[in-house]
Amino acid sequence: MFIVIGLVFIILYALIVFYIGWSGWSWIKPAVSRRFRLVYIIALVFLASSLFLSRMVAGSTILSVIGSYWLALFSLLIMLLPLVHLTVWLTKLTRLPRHSVQKWSGVATLLLMVVLLGYGSFNAFSPTVRSYDISIDKEGPANGELHIVMAADMHFSYLSGKAHAQRMVKEINALKPDIVLFPGDIVDDDIVPYKDKGIGDILSELEAPLGVFASLGNHDRFKGETEELIALIEESGIQILYDETIQLGGWLTLVGRKDYSDKERADLARLTEDIDRTGPTIMLEHQPVELDIAEEQGIDLMVSGHTHHGQIAPGNLITDRLFENDWGHLQKSRLHSIVTSGYGFWGPPIRIGSRSEIVSIHVRFSNSEG
Repeated sequence: MFIVIGLVFIILYALIVFYIGWSGWSWIKPAVSRRFRLVYIIALVFLASSLFLSRMVAGSTILSVIGSYWLALFSLLIMLLPLVHLTVWLTKLTRLPRHSVQKWSGVATLLLMVVLLGYGSFNAFSPTVRSYDISIDKEGPANGELHIVMAADMHFSYLSGKAHAQRMVKEINALKPDIVLFPGDIVDDDIVPYKDKGIGDILSELEAPLGVFASLGNHDRFKGETEELIALIEESGIQILYDETIQLGGWLTLVGRKDYSDKERADLARLTEDIDRTGPTIMLEHQPVELDIAEEQGIDLMVSGHTHHGQIAPGNLITDRLFENDWGHLQKSRLHSIVTSGYGFWGPPIRIGSRSEIVSIHVRFSNSEG
């Protein structure tokens, strides 16, 4: 079954690449020699294969960067080209010269690509701080308030690297959080860039009185053992909760779950059977799933990521259909679900219709003086 799905995917991908290549050649053909065709084909095949090659050749910065930007171009072109071709076809109903239409449609497509890449890169690499205020009807700390800063889906790799990590740490520390939570996808299927770029040393500079805690996501994996990744991240002073619960300060319970895709993931009822339900319980759940179960088990706040809010529109329409809460704040009875669009990005280093973000959550408890 997986082989059939894989073959269908490869054939579909090859057909789309052919469509992109044919469109590009139709535009540049009048201006170049026919002998350039072979160079054009080789370049296109290399670009189309670069993302797969980067996964096969672990630690290859060049292939990873080329593959990521190819995926950005690929994503934009499969949306733009059908619209361009439809527009060109409609001009046949007019008296506009065909050669001029072909030429200027190509120029317009190229300019639009540059604009979208610039805009998408800004959204990806210039994170904003998004704030939420929620109330939990339980007793909290002495002052009745808790400031949580949360970030997910950093996908630290070759493009979301050292500078992106430094910016995140600086902005989180500037918010002066009581606790920092990272609900998954800290790395991007590869720990080599995490090690080589010293991301761990940068994350060790995070400051929060109650500590820094994380769960793992579906991309927090690589060819080695999970325990190696956990040990590597915990060297930074970040405690990984891997289907575990922990109590802080005698009043707060944290629950960190394995990713929803993990077949060995524990049932939430078993994971929380011994917790003190009279106090507030916060859960790190990478994928925003099973909200009903979380509410039934007395979870007060569930923080998640994974969806990227679609990352590139109209992907948000898909995530909105897949998840009950694909971005933002949703309250179900006493459960608060907060889903971030993510601090980093997966694949193409652009965001259109979404933006990288750090989430600031101000929680007020029943014993708050306000």
